[in-house]
Amino acid sequence: MSRFVELDDVDLMYGGPDGTLALRGASLGVAQGEFLAVVGPSGCGKSSLMKLVTGLHPPSRGSVRVAGNQVDGPVKIAGMAFQNPIMLPWRTTIDNILLPLEIVQPHRRHFRARRKENEAAAEALLATVGLGGFGRKYPWQLSGGMQQRASLCRALIHQPELLMLDEPFAALDAFTREELWSVLQDLWLEKRFTVILVTHDLREAVYLADRVLVMSSRPGRIVAERRIELERPRSLARTFDPDFVAIVHELRDHISAVRQGEVS
Repeated sequence: MSRFVELDDVDLMYGGPDGTLALRGASLGVAQGEFLAVVGPSGCGKSSLMKLVTGLHPPSRGSVRVAGNQVDGPVKIAGMAFQNPIMLPWRTTIDNILLPLEIVQPHRRHFRARRKENEAAAEALLATVGLGGFGRKYPWQLSGGMQQRASLCRALIHQPELLMLDEPFAALDAFTREELWSVLQDLWLEKRFTVILVTHDLREAVYLADRVLVMSSRPGRIVAERRIELERPRSLARTFDPDFVAIVHELRDHISAVRQGEVS
């Protein structure tokens, strides 16, 4: 299967030659339409991978390609969502969601002319994530979970081919977090965009992903891979089944080995 995202023997150094080596010899490939999760100990370079793939930081060595093109700047076909939804408090939920269309070409060029069409698309996304009717509310009128739903809508409004998720549910309570797993799974099953999810939550990784990669301690590289061959759609009740739990424990063992220095 062809690789939609590819990192080939990448190093990433912050702060110049005497700075911090975040990644060393990192290589990975992601197929188009695949849902990939990346896990590992804190500080292993998971978020650095996100910066490389989205073009927010150039590699110090090696190559990064997305959709067959060398990444040499911000990747326009990517949508991003983070642990903090970062909603602009003076804009309504709809206007927050539409922000990428205002600033990213070629959407920016047609934004005013297609305003009504864009608002309708945003309203449809809000309904998909259970926020129908909340488009005119301001961020301070929404709960944390509702803001994160809106953040997902903003990441998807320009119909990106690649969705990058950096701990998007980590700050939420357990019930809201699990509810949003199901929301994200439904969106992915419907649209089949390519996803790279960075997470510390192994249940989350196994529930959502087709494949899970484990990173070493800093400087980070991929040290283990686990394909998740559980049927879809996956229910929350499925996360308590013995085979699901066994995969979670297998991944935890990999990360424990990394932390104890058995894998470097």
